[in-house]
Formats: sequence, C-alpha cells, structure tokens
Amino acid sequence: MTKYIGKSMSRVDGVAKVTGKAKYAAEYSAPDLAYGYVVCSTIAKGKITRINTDEVLQIPGVIQLFTHENRPRLACFDLNYKDQDAPPGSPFRPLRDEKVVYNGQPIALVVAETFEVARYAASLVKVEYEQEDHDTALEHNLHRGRGPKSGVASLLKSPPPKPRGDFEKAFQAAPFKTTGQHIHSVEHHNPIEMFSSTVVYEKNGKLTIYDKTQGAPNSQMYVAQVFNLPFKDVRVISPYVGGAFGSGLRPQYQLFLAVLAALELKRSVRVSLTRQQMFTFGHRPATVQNLSLGATADGTLDAIRHDAIAETSRFEDYFEIVVNWSGMLYPAENTKSTYDLVPLDVFTPLDMRAPGGVTGVPALEMEIDELAHKIGMDPVEFRLKNYTEKDMDQDLPFSSKELRECFRQGAERFGWSGRKPEPRSMRRGHTLIGWGMATGIWEASQGPARAEAVLTVNGKLRVTSATADIGTGTYTIMTQIAADTLGMPIEDVIFRLGDSDMPLAPIEGGSWTAATVGTAVKVACEDLGKKLFKMAQKMKNSPFADVKQDDITFADAHIRLKSDPSVAVSLLDIVGTNGGRAVSETSTSLPSMLEQRKYARAAHSAVFVEVEVDEDFGTVRVTRAVTAVAGGRILNPKTARSQIVGGMVWGISKALEEESVMDHQFGRFMNHNLSEYHVAVHADIRELDVIFVEENDTIVNPLGVKGLGEIGIVGMPAAVANAIFHATGKRVRSLPITLDKLL
Repeated sequence: MTKYIGKSMSRVDGVAKVTGKAKYAAEYSAPDLAYGYVVCSTIAKGKITRINTDEVLQIPGVIQLFTHENRPRLACFDLNYKDQDAPPGSPFRPLRDEKVVYNGQPIALVVAETFEVARYAASLVKVEYEQEDHDTALEHNLHRGRGPKSGVASLLKSPPPKPRGDFEKAFQAAPFKTTGQHIHSVEHHNPIEMFSSTVVYEKNGKLTIYDKTQGAPNSQMYVAQVFNLPFKDVRVISPYVGGAFGSGLRPQYQLFLAVLAALELKRSVRVSLTRQQMFTFGHRPATVQNLSLGATADGTLDAIRHDAIAETSRFEDYFEIVVNWSGMLYPAENTKSTYDLVPLDVFTPLDMRAPGGVTGVPALEMEIDELAHKIGMDPVEFRLKNYTEKDMDQDLPFSSKELRECFRQGAERFGWSGRKPEPRSMRRGHTLIGWGMATGIWEASQGPARAEAVLTVNGKLRVTSATADIGTGTYTIMTQIAADTLGMPIEDVIFRLGDSDMPLAPIEGGSWTAATVGTAVKVACEDLGKKLFKMAQKMKNSPFADVKQDDITFADAHIRLKSDPSVAVSLLDIVGTNGGRAVSETSTSLPSMLEQRKYARAAHSAVFVEVEVDEDFGTVRVTRAVTAVAGGRILNPKTARSQIVGGMVWGISKALEEESVMDHQFGRFMNHNLSEYHVAVHADIRELDVIFVEENDTIVNPLGVKGLGEIGIVGMPAAVANAIFHATGKRVRSLPITLDKLL
C-alpha cells in the first residue's frame, strides 16, 4: 500500500519559491557579467539597408553592437537549428541576413556593462529599411489554404482522419442539422517570468547557461548544434521556471543572442526580453473552423464535418490537432474533416496549453450544444445518447473511460437538474442567468525518459532527471513516487531536475511528464531497490540470504519480509557495506508500445458553468463552475486540483478576454502588454469546483496516471459560450465573447 502517492501534499519547492530562495534564469550572477538588449524590427517584411553602429558604439559602457553584418559564421544547415519541438520547414535564424520576415524580428543586440546602458543604447539604434508588401490577415486569405508540408516532426502529430461513410448524403438527409463558422483569435502565453538567458563563460571556454526553458537538454542540443560546440562543453541549467505554458518548448531567440555574444566577447552575458518582446515570437495561431453536424429524428448524431484553416509563418509549417477530436468523442458514421494552413508574414506559432485541443474541442462542443437545442434534448442527455467507448477514427477501444461518471457526478454537484431548458428563461432581477456544459478530452501520452536514483551514505535518497517544472508540481509528485517506491520517509527524499548534465528527459509539455518521467523515476528506484536487496543478501548473517525479491517489501527505510515485517534490514546499514560510497542506479523507461497500441488513451472531463449576463450592457460574469475529471490515478489531489483550476481560469479567460490584436497595416500586435492584453484576474473568478472521478487504468503506463495540465482548459470555453447562449439566446462563435458581440 502506498504511503504518499494519492495523498494531498504541499509542494516541496513551495518554501523556496515564496521566500525567494528559488532562482530564475535572470537572477544568476557571474564575474564580469555583461548585459544584452535586443533591438527589434519595426516593419513586417523587407530588408535592412543600413544600421547606424558608430553613434551607439561611442556611448560609454557599450561593448558591442551585433547585427547581421558582424555576426560570426555559424551552422549552415536547417537541421542544426531544429529542436525537439520544431515543425517542418526552415527554423528562424536570428541575425542571419538583412531580410526581415516579421514585425518584431530581432535585428540587433546591444551589449553593455550594465542593463540600463544597453537599454538606452538600443533606443538610439537607427535602422533604415526597404519595405515590401506584407500580409498578416488570416481571414482575408482563407482561399490560400493548403495542407501542411510533410517532415519528420509531422510524424509526432496526426493528420486529419480519413473520411467515414458519406457525409454529404447523411447531412442532406438529416432532419436536424447545424452549421457554423468558429473564429479563434491569436493568443500569447504571457507567463510571469519573461524569457532570459544568463550565459557564464568559463575559463576553459565552456558555457554554463541558465535558461528559461521547458527542456534543458533541448536548449543544450540547440546551442551545441548551432555554434558547433561539443555537447560536453555546454551545460544548461533551469531548476525553476516562472510559468511557460508551451512558450519554453522551443529555444527562444534570447538564448541564441546571449550565446553568440558570450562566445564573441569571451565573457559572461545576460540577455532578457521585455514584456513587449514576449509578443515577438510564438503564439497560439489564429484559426477559422467550419463545422456541420446532422442528427436523425431520434437524436442520433449521424454526420460530422469539421474543416479548419490556421495561420503559420512563411518559413515553417506549424500545425495542430484541431479536427480529430470528434472521432474520439462521438460515434458518427459519416464524417469528413480537413486541416489547412495559410503562410503569413508572422513568426511561427507555438504550442500553447492544449494546442489544437482548446481550439477544436470548443468549436465542436458549441455546435453539439446547438444541435441538442434544435432537437430539444438536454445537452447532457444528447451526449450520453451519442456516447462511444472507442476512438472511431482509430477503431480502438479506450484503455479506460469514465466520462459517463464525469457527466453524472458533475451534473449532480452543479445541480443541473434544476436547469430550465429554454434560453432567457432563468434570471435574477435584471440579470440573465445561463447554465452551460461541455465535454473535454486530451490524449494521455508517455514517452521515453531516464532517471537516476542514489542512496547516500547518510541514508538519503537523491533522484534526478533532466525534466522541467513549469509550476505544475513536478518536484512534488516525483518525490512522492520515489519515496513510495523505496519505502522512504518523504523528508529523506530529494528530487532534482532542470540540468542537462542529468539523465535525459524530453521537453516538458503535452501533459505527459507525470507518465513519462514518473515512470522513469519509478523504474530507477525499483532497480536501485533490486541492487540494495542483492547487497542485503550478502551481508553477514543476512535474514534474506535465501529469500526471493518477490518476498520482500520496502517500508520505513527498511527492507522487510512480507510474511513477517519484523524481519528487516535498514537501508542505511546496507549502504554502509559499500565502502563509504553511495549506491546508485540509472534507468531508462520506455512506453509499452505493443500493449498501448491496442488502445486509445485519453483523459476526459465534463464541465458545467453558470454565467450572469447584464441584459442592458452585455457584460458576462462566470459565477460558478464545476469540472469533473477522469484522469487516471491522481498522484497528489492538492497539486492536481491546482492544475485543473488553473486550466479553468484560463478557459474562462480564453472565452471572454484573451486576444492579441494585430494591426494589419503594420503587421504588428498592438496590445503587446499586460494592461491591454486582457487576462482573467481575481475579480473575474468566483466559485470553482473540481471532482476527480475514480479511474483505474493498467494500460496507459505503469503508474496509471493521465496528465492533467491540458484537460482542465479544453472544455471550459465551450461551457462558457453555451451558458451565454442559454442566458441570452445568442450563439456567439467568435472567441473571445466580448460585450459588443452580445449587445
């Protein structure tokens, strides 16, 4: 029986964060540290004809101004610039040449003795351009959509599923049908910590880099490949990350510029981005979707068509899984879907919490709600009638699926039975009340990873893996897994991460870290336990000399006989026989592909929302929400709830507020700050409730866990939009739903 897994525990890194002991990428110091400030382009397309360098270089304290004219020779091939999350195409190369390919592109780096001097000098850099016509408007270019280019990276993301049946025939014959166009605006990640890289230039020419990243090995690989450095000469450290949500999956341009400056100047350099510059790289892409649904007279969903067109850059084909979710949620016999891209003069979009899922699922769930309304069925009843136990597109059963129970428990907690079905039928005085709901789904994935477990001479367990913790609680759940596996008191266990010198782990994203790295930690501790047991068997007068591994257990920092727990040897005594040296084991975990490939694997949710809409002003307030989640085994209910609540808050923010507004005349985002890029704040959030539905899954991974980072957000925007429809009778398919769309 586990002692820590499944228990609510406060974050083991919490004290370090609230006391300021935790250090982030821009907080590490180094002797003779110089500071870099990035100069960004003010046009969207064209070429640089002149950059004045003489005036800037004469400013006291300025060390150098790097541009495309004086940068060193670097790697030539696109492959050198590709990282673990790179889509097909030619990755962006800062300072490559005089060409400008998007507004805000980094075109120069001023390096000075202080940050203030670098910032001042950067403001004096004068750039002359030869402008070309640019195009940044997706909705004006829908006719130019084409399928994503093929490439190795595209193998990681599924193409649209093949058609089933005959959609056109079924749709035309359907007595109930709905069609709608859904528009999702650009969004930017905007974590609290802005991107920064502190590159420490060592005496031997090696680099120690403190980087904001969701994968230290990914940044290490990028730097080594681009600058033609041995991997052993590049160490990337990132123990704490102040939020990322996908923005740290790819190395951002401040890393490139900081390393370039450090190598050229042979001294340590820090480059930090401003909040405005956080809008000059990846974002959630603008997407236009067209959905058509048809149902038979008895409410059977029979036909689904889902077409999506999204933006990408001119140089890379970033694409998402937008149109595949219907086949995982509904058993329609006749389906057709397409997904196209429109290259524009923008930077390549980037994975952002639930990429593709929080775009495609809300559009689908809003149309499902509309169809249920036209049929006259309760939204929950309609979903239960059209329930499936398998992924229709893959023709595979789910490894586990407790979505029915999510509907039941969520509806009961919310009080759904008290809902009056007709729009505008519920109110409090002058305020319209709406109740809406939606389904959520996110794939449960596992990848390969490595971890090391070390039992020290003083009986402490140290576990390491080069993963990241972007605020999700990775430190805590890995500590719990390690403590339970070797039966150690949790105060004697320390888990470390975020260092490229540690055992290799993939980038932290996609809700797969708990399954991927957690399994590696479990395997490493199990393998260490086997080694310790063999050592115990060789001890003088060992009670385990003739005992098999299956007959013992680890508990209370001892190896104990299952049949008689009083027969025991302490782990401290065992390591004491190792000549004053720690005992360690490094292990690799791999997904059980032969078994997993027989099943579809996903987390599911049911989201219920209440809104108040002012009848005169169109203002919307989400007054309460309930999310019921079937996410496999819950390792830590406290940190897990935080993950779901965070997703719910962001889902509300996406539904009602978040939008990066582009001025297409200049090809530049206008609201590139946190005063005008609106996000949900404390005053916007009321009562949020989370239910974890019990779900046992022996297929998905050895721990039985499903990631929770994304499942909390995917259903929320549709639930809010559906509640607004119930309150007002207006179906708004363009997010965010601002008051002008309701008046």
